[in-house]
Amino acid sequence: MTYDSNQVALVTGAGRGIGKAIAIELAKQNIFVYINYLSNKVSAHKTLEKININNGHAELLPFDVTSTDESLKAVKTILQKTGRIDILINNAGIRDDKLLAMMKKDAWQNVIDTNLTSFYNVTKPVVKNMLKNRFGRIVNVVSTAGQMGNAGQVNYSASKAGLIGATKALAREIGSRNITVNAVAPGFIETQMLNGMNLDAIIDTIPAKRLGKPEEVAHAAVFLCSKEAAYVNGQVIGVNGGMI
Repeated sequence: MTYDSNQVALVTGAGRGIGKAIAIELAKQNIFVYINYLSNKVSAHKTLEKININNGHAELLPFDVTSTDESLKAVKTILQKTGRIDILINNAGIRDDKLLAMMKKDAWQNVIDTNLTSFYNVTKPVVKNMLKNRFGRIVNVVSTAGQMGNAGQVNYSASKAGLIGATKALAREIGSRNITVNAVAPGFIETQMLNGMNLDAIIDTIPAKRLGKPEEVAHAAVFLCSKEAAYVNGQVIGVNGGMI
């Protein structure tokens, strides 16, 4: 895969899990990566250390993606330093599982704000810069839960389904400006997001009969940022072991 030199990427929720794997893989392509995180500075530093070990280049950028003001300030900080954001990976996400009948409003709102509203907060100012530069790659990390639903995850499934819709709509809005907008939809991946789940029961539902690895999602996401993926737009790429 090939990439333009001196590209700049912003990866939200890059302190661990899928976001960390994507940040590391982008850095391997000689792309400068801004590592967003919220509170776990130790974990984010581990992402930075891994990139440095691989002779990549990155910088930590803590901000709350649920805050419109913080997101705008962070994007402006990057643009003041570099003048560009070529790649945006919207990965930050949480889950707070409950059956809908027992779900409190906070559990609904926090998941929607983190997983979906953050897309608006971060992507809007980034898109303005991409339109100016007439180039961009946006990859949203969604989920099979947003495609097929998952009992006990009405809030999470709704947030990811909404992000799929936003992906397809934005791809139509800006595709003529050499900007692509796509999504990767992981299934069950070996990350902290699976904490508390019955893994044996989950694996029984997966045709591949195993959990996925963060790196497997990262390879798909990074492909979508390459020159070879220039004609891939508005698509949802499943990385789910054959679940759907």
